[in-house]
Amino acid sequence: MKILGLDVATKCGWCLMEDTKILESGVEDFSIKRGESPGMKFLRFRHWLDKLFHMTMPNVIFYEQAHYRGGAATECCVGLITRVHEKAAEMGINYQGVHSSTLKKFIMGHGKADKKEMMAAISQKFEIALIDDNHADAIAICLYAESEVGREEIKSVQ
Repeated sequence: MKILGLDVATKCGWCLMEDTKILESGVEDFSIKRGESPGMKFLRFRHWLDKLFHMTMPNVIFYEQAHYRGGAATECCVGLITRVHEKAAEMGINYQGVHSSTLKKFIMGHGKADKKEMMAAISQKFEIALIDDNHADAIAICLYAESEVGREEIKSVQ
């Protein structure tokens, strides 16, 4: 089963994994350029997501749930996650959000690990040069998803 893991943000980490093997992964930057409207971030993200889905054809998508603390970051994450839901529904692909503390507990054994600890653990497990913490999070999301696939709560599109 192909799992697409997304750490959805302006700098979006992504990973495609099958049977605990990383097929492809990376980070995409959707920062707006000078003079652009904030909506350009969402247009670029949707275009990239369309291409990614058609290239990889994942069976399920897991993404890191946003921390809704208000402000521009929350608005951005909600907008991007909405596009993930929209694309998944369009393609008939199941999806599920995962809280960051759940990921930390899964990878590190406790929910209070910092970014450096997470990156070191992921890098060591896969012997991979990580681009940044977004890349590490996307891989962690896929690992978590591998352990969850088949559970009742992800058997139907939410």
